[in-house]
Amino acid sequence: MNKRKKSVRHLTAIDDTVIIPVKQGNGTLRYFVKTDNKGRIMRYSLAYINFHLCTTDNGRVLGFDNCHGYHHRHYMGKEEDINFSTFEEIAERFDREWRILHEKIKKNK
Repeated sequence: MNKRKKSVRHLTAIDDTVIIPVKQGNGTLRYFVKTDNKGRIMRYSLAYINFHLCTTDNGRVLGFDNCHGYHHRHYMGKEEDINFSTFEEIAERFDREWRILHEKIKKNK
């Protein structure tokens, strides 16, 4: 008897880009989340990109992802492992850290 392995279909749940106008701090917010057919998050990438602030790491000032097989944080061209508990916690951390950076940028304009 030949048993077939059930294939897992990956669905893109979120693929969004938000352009921040120069007058409001400049840059791009990028949100990408891929789920399996049961809604479980398989892959994610959250990034704040601004080539005026960071010329390395494809302009990624801040980011969180698991695209290389482990959960990690990008900040100004450097990468560090992070403790992962839930995607929601990572998304909240990204939002909090990005907003702090954005406020500093706006104050320096």
